[in-house]
Amino acid sequence: MKKGRGRTSRIRRRKLCGSSASRGVSESHKPEFIELKKWLKDRKFEDTNLIPACFPEPEVVNLLPKRLKAMASEQRTRVQELFTSSRDLFCSLQPLFSEAVESIFSYSAFLWAWCTVNTRAVYMRRGRRQCFSAEPDTCALAPYLDLLNHSPDVQVKAAFNEETRCYEIRTGSGCRRHEEVLICYGPHDNQRLLLEYGFVPRRNPHACVHVSQDMLVKYLPSTDKQMNKKISILKDHDFIENLTFGWDGPSWRLLTALKVLCLGAEEFPRWKKVLLGEIISDTNEKTSLDIAQKICHYFTEEANAVLQKVCHMKDEEVALMHQLTLVETLWTEERKVLRASAETLSRLQAALP
Repeated sequence: MKKGRGRTSRIRRRKLCGSSASRGVSESHKPEFIELKKWLKDRKFEDTNLIPACFPEPEVVNLLPKRLKAMASEQRTRVQELFTSSRDLFCSLQPLFSEAVESIFSYSAFLWAWCTVNTRAVYMRRGRRQCFSAEPDTCALAPYLDLLNHSPDVQVKAAFNEETRCYEIRTGSGCRRHEEVLICYGPHDNQRLLLEYGFVPRRNPHACVHVSQDMLVKYLPSTDKQMNKKISILKDHDFIENLTFGWDGPSWRLLTALKVLCLGAEEFPRWKKVLLGEIISDTNEKTSLDIAQKICHYFTEEANAVLQKVCHMKDEEVALMHQLTLVETLWTEERKVLRASAETLSRLQAALP
């Protein structure tokens, strides 16, 4: 039996998950959370799972996929820049407060406010106001709207109705009585949903694994003198990004990019035909599928290694249980996608002459 899979381990995990510390760095002592709990209790709503927590770093952040880690870093930089650019506005509000605005509008308070708005705001274009940020004003908060949960299987139309002066959401599917009403936040993959909304759905039809330029050329011969030209062609024709493995296998864009990179010296002049979807040779088809399979295998092994590390950390870092479970779910879903892609690749390889 594998370590951590027995009955004793399961009982211990249940106890750990049942403790308040297992859900992250608890902030339940803060006045605003105490008020929230009181407000909910008065309305007969009690949930022991409702505990605010901070997403720690770098312990957990370093476990994220490289692409997601880079996206999170870019997002943090944007927030920091926005905070810096807002300081003049904060200082102008000093006459309204008896204490220093620096202690009120601190970066931690700003970060909390930004996350609160960013995870709940809807798109709504408005005219720019001089007293606020120079960035386009396209965000709005609609009361109760953020209570609607996400489902990728639901089709909705959401927009501000100029005639009724209301923000309206219309669903294309029916809803039974007493059934939860769900909306779709957009056709986002799991990494985007975790970054923007803080959750990872299971069996997300839009789930995929992105392939970077470094991974694209990882298994190609370094002796290829035309490699730089091939990369330039892919960049010029927008074939260097949005290359993915999905539930249906490698994307057409990914396979097309690999076919260009795998062109032999005598085949290279025909690269335009590859971008148009034409088959150049059986050798080119086979080589590109083999490279795709190797990349897929590399990602699968990476997922296995991270999941093993997360399993050990969940035993040792009880306070990080909630965050580690999120990371575990993300990598587990990505591994499922990769396995599905590997099966598709195997069928494509077997079908070659």
